[in-house]
Amino acid sequence: MRKRGFTLIEIMLVVIIISALAAMIMPRLSGRSEQARVAVAKADIQTNIATALKLYELDNGRFPTTSQGLSALRERTSSGTLAKHWNGPYIEREPLDPWDNAYVYVSPGSHRSDYDLYSKGKDLDSSDDDITNW
Repeated sequence: MRKRGFTLIEIMLVVIIISALAAMIMPRLSGRSEQARVAVAKADIQTNIATALKLYELDNGRFPTTSQGLSALRERTSSGTLAKHWNGPYIEREPLDPWDNAYVYVSPGSHRSDYDLYSKGKDLDSSDDDITNW
């Protein structure tokens, strides 16, 4: 009676075929995760955080100051008349970009009159890869 099983050559042939397929597919997929991170940062800046900032501005008559930062969207940071109109929290948690860094918020902005909001991207340096709202 003969034993059934795969020979070493058959196993090596399967490994070579799988390796060849992986070598053809991997270049197409590489870089997609970075593109996805950039897309998430753009959505945060242009939609999610922007909406929270607009709601804050509608309730309080102005955007949070640079010193208050985006934490003003989560918790009441001032007292007096501004605190009376605060209807937050406007966001649930401190927004972090896809690289787990805080978004940079400046109000009034130097590129826009109301506020500048951006992520420094993967390199954490102000450069061409920054994702901005201007």
